[in-house]
Amino acid sequence: MVDLPPTDPPPPRVLALKLGLLALWAAVGFGSVYFARDLDFVVLGWPFGYWFAAQGALLAFIAIVVVYAWAMKRLQPEDGSEGVER
Repeated sequence: MVDLPPTDPPPPRVLALKLGLLALWAAVGFGSVYFARDLDFVVLGWPFGYWFAAQGALLAFIAIVVVYAWAMKRLQPEDGSEGVER
């Protein structure tokens, strides 16, 4: 087994970003389902709460991934690999 060299821990701002987005994901995932019961009108034969929980949570997750990618690109340290093509 090959021992890997120790890596530097991520900066606190990256950990704060991850924690914040994780909390937002949990709030959207559980909050939309919890409050969907109160949305009891029907849209296209289905309860609106179902659409809100299913589609809204999916769109929020995609937005969280986009925000994370954008923020990590800005927070990424300059390592000299910008111009390298793979």
